[in-house]
Amino acid sequence: MNGEKRSKEIEREKEGIDIMKMEYKLLGFDLDGTILTGEKKLTARTKRALEEAIAQGMIVLPATGRPFSGIPKEIMEVKGIRYALTSNGARIVDAKDGTIVYEKPVPKEITEKILDIYDKYDTLQEIYFQGVGYISEHDLKRVDQMMESPAMAEYVRSTRKVVKNIRETARQLPGGVDKVHAIFADQNEKMCALRELEQMGQVTVTRALSNNIEVNAEGVDKGKGMLKLAELLGIRREEMIVFGDGWNDISMIHEAGCGVAMGNAQEVVKEAADLVTDSNEEDGVAKIIEKILQKGYCLLYTSDAADEL
Repeated sequence: MNGEKRSKEIEREKEGIDIMKMEYKLLGFDLDGTILTGEKKLTARTKRALEEAIAQGMIVLPATGRPFSGIPKEIMEVKGIRYALTSNGARIVDAKDGTIVYEKPVPKEITEKILDIYDKYDTLQEIYFQGVGYISEHDLKRVDQMMESPAMAEYVRSTRKVVKNIRETARQLPGGVDKVHAIFADQNEKMCALRELEQMGQVTVTRALSNNIEVNAEGVDKGKGMLKLAELLGIRREEMIVFGDGWNDISMIHEAGCGVAMGNAQEVVKEAADLVTDSNEEDGVAKIIEKILQKGYCLLYTSDAADEL
């Protein structure tokens, strides 16, 4: 059993918390591979489930590696969604008035070192700054070649600010960046870069796709970001339920009272989670929300259980 998962179970036992009867006040969800289908759509059933959760008083929180400008309008236009955790927790935004609840950027000198490593390999590079994703003219032309799917390529094309040179842009921006991101053409090169970045220190290194690396400031991840927001809202960690599918979701799955992995999630995510739902193509998030709202607790199940929902 995953060590963090077992520690969480022990903590529940000590505090007398019964996850089967817990009422949740904050519902956090990843976007790609979780709340959105492979075509980057929010289904009608999932939208209804989110709206009903909000109507019953839950804080519903997009928690994504994307920049704020990359969150689909159909998500932020769900009535009642107020906050967004973006860039893996480097920037938390109050969408009601655009104020920044929390931010922790990568310092400029560290950004330079990250880009030095990326430049050794065949990569498509991006930086996120104050909620906006930047990509070079050269890399924009390679989006279809480098991205895992046409839908992901279109997402990048439609949301990024195009610049001549990423490094020069990073130098000229008035502050550090939220995230330094790269898509790799070769898996072996990705693993080499991953080792270099992890050895570098002073950063948090994670990934969401099979061919990418995401680098944030030291101490930044979705789990820590969610705990910061929860503290501000007076919500305890055991009152949080989260959904995810990728490596960058593991931190919030560990931190939340109930961490849910999608049926399409990577195995390491499923191992960390308290339960596994159906895939993002099968309204896996909606099925759990419906169950919570129906019975007032997070039902633990581990496999094809969505058939029962």
